[in-house]
Amino acid sequence: MERKKSEPSPQPHKTGMARLWELALRKKGLVIASCVFAVASVAVSFTPFIAIYYLIRELVRSAADLGSLDREYMIRLGWFACGGAGGAILLNFIALMCSHLAAFTTIYQLKLEFTRHIASLPLGFHTEHATGKLRKVADENIEKLEGFIAHQLPDLAGSFAMPVITLVILFVFDWRLGLASFVPILLSYLIQMTAFGNKNARIFVNQYQDSLEHMNNAAVEYVRGISVVKAFNQTIYSFRRFYEIITAYGKFCLDYTMNFEIFMELFMLIIGHVFVFLIPVIILLSGDATDYGAFALSSVFYLIFSVSLAAPFIKLLYVSQNGKVIQSGIERMDTMLDVPPLVETSAPRTSSAYSVSFDRVRFTYNGAGEAVALEEVSFTAKQGEVTALVGPSGGGKSTLAHLLPRFYEVSGGAITIGGVDIRDMASEYLMSILSFVFQEVFLFKQSIMDNILIGNKNADREAAIAAAKAAQCHEFIQALPQGYDTVIGAKNIHLSGGERQRLVIARAILKNAPILVLDEATAFADPENEQKIQKALEELMHNKTVIIIAHRLSTVRGADKIVVIDQGRVAETGTHGELVNAGGRYRRMWEQYTGAMTWTLGRDALGARHG
Repeated sequence: MERKKSEPSPQPHKTGMARLWELALRKKGLVIASCVFAVASVAVSFTPFIAIYYLIRELVRSAADLGSLDREYMIRLGWFACGGAGGAILLNFIALMCSHLAAFTTIYQLKLEFTRHIASLPLGFHTEHATGKLRKVADENIEKLEGFIAHQLPDLAGSFAMPVITLVILFVFDWRLGLASFVPILLSYLIQMTAFGNKNARIFVNQYQDSLEHMNNAAVEYVRGISVVKAFNQTIYSFRRFYEIITAYGKFCLDYTMNFEIFMELFMLIIGHVFVFLIPVIILLSGDATDYGAFALSSVFYLIFSVSLAAPFIKLLYVSQNGKVIQSGIERMDTMLDVPPLVETSAPRTSSAYSVSFDRVRFTYNGAGEAVALEEVSFTAKQGEVTALVGPSGGGKSTLAHLLPRFYEVSGGAITIGGVDIRDMASEYLMSILSFVFQEVFLFKQSIMDNILIGNKNADREAAIAAAKAAQCHEFIQALPQGYDTVIGAKNIHLSGGERQRLVIARAILKNAPILVLDEATAFADPENEQKIQKALEELMHNKTVIIIAHRLSTVRGADKIVVIDQGRVAETGTHGELVNAGGRYRRMWEQYTGAMTWTLGRDALGARHG
């Protein structure tokens, strides 16, 4: 039957500054208000300089007779300057209030969207993208947008407004001295554009982001492998990849800094010393001045005012550079947002039966060009029976288990539950009828009770304790300091591999789903507890479809059906007795397994230890 799917049709994202503005203007009203108040703050901040000009003019006018000074007028100018400074601070505070409200709301929505999106992606995406890379996007790249909206956006509005207002003031009082002040400003701007606006600067930003991602990944890997490093008495230098990445990153940043050293020094030198350009012009013009008092007034004012010109342009430089870094981070986020989630059916179906059938299933991990992981796999795991998947490592057993919940999509064939293709089921429904105990155990840093209740959030405490008892957990949980309320990972709280495995089994028991998948569920259990767990699982398995993946053949000896998977294909199918009598692949595996159980370390091997 042909399935109708709700195909995702994501619109292509804008790029560069257009995309940055698109995200920044999600709360357009607050952002615009912030920019307006920021510009107003900048405009008002110039009032002290205007007051200074008129104060100097009054002093020059009364230089011959200080008794003629209009003191009330000068006091009013002083209050005008103080009011302007206070008003600028108040307006800037209001601008930041608006921008922070916009930033926090935008970042909350964006992180929520990003988290929901990556949660909807198939497991294959997460195996191909390292944890450090995803963490960097969620914690750093998106977080930097908050800084852009909350701080840099008002600064950007003010930084663009300030040069305009500055140029107006420069040319209003004396256009000749204004032009002399404008020349170094123009030179500084050209140097800034030449150094940081070219293609090489954009390449650096991308390389910088790559380097940070590589360091994050290497750091996570190093921390996870620290026990191995310590066990073999190695230092950090032995962890070659981590050390080399850090060294390469440091060299890369140093080389880049040195390449732009001359440009940066020229920029800071010119923009911070505008008065050097003014003094020769003042000397040149002084010879032709007819009103020496007015000319002296303008000269002193421009020399004082030139000192303040550096701040807005330096701020504009850093805002521009940070904008490029943020753009690069957003591009990386968009790359992940562009990955299509699992396709959901537009007409979801449910199933009243729970037999699982693999019908000529074919699968490759990375598309048609990669080696085939599974080829023409067909078998049925019947409801009420235990079906065991066995075979050599890398044969495809765990891959089959991952295909069932659509962690990956099949490349060919179909998987059905009760005759319904799993692609015709809503993902939420599919997960509700499946329960898993994987070989890799993950427990949250929460209480043991919370970890068990993950299996069924609607269950009560008594049901969770009953599940723990069935999974043979109750005894060791009671021995913990706070019992079921003990937080996993808290100080001095350590669980063995077998204890952690049994907690995960308790989750599955509590969920009580009709289909149960066990991937080496008893791998960490000692013989005594393995027998108890097997007994508990027998009750759990009643009238359920059970698929067990195991290397320890003793755990699947009583399975209703054993499917031997070898090199991605079904090699044999039957019960334990049937397969042993057939004398095929399973028979050889069984003989090797039973032979290994009687293996001991002989005297010769022990003697070689001291030879």
